[in-house]
Amino acid sequence: MANPPGDISDAKFLTIAEVAAMMRVSKMTVYRLVHGGDLPAVRVGRSFRVREEDANEYIRRSFYNAG
Repeated sequence: MANPPGDISDAKFLTIAEVAAMMRVSKMTVYRLVHGGDLPAVRVGRSFRVREEDANEYIRRSFYNAG
């Protein structure tokens, strides 16, 4: 049986440090994206987690064609 839309039970969550390493930016840059609402995140205690899917989607949306 397929998971209903919006079900995050199979989602892989990344730490801010993991997202920063993946994007090759500083952790502060990722925090700014999260606080600015550009990158969805879940607060777990005092830290944030970002779905891997959301991080990949942000990167896809950010491509810039300089040609």
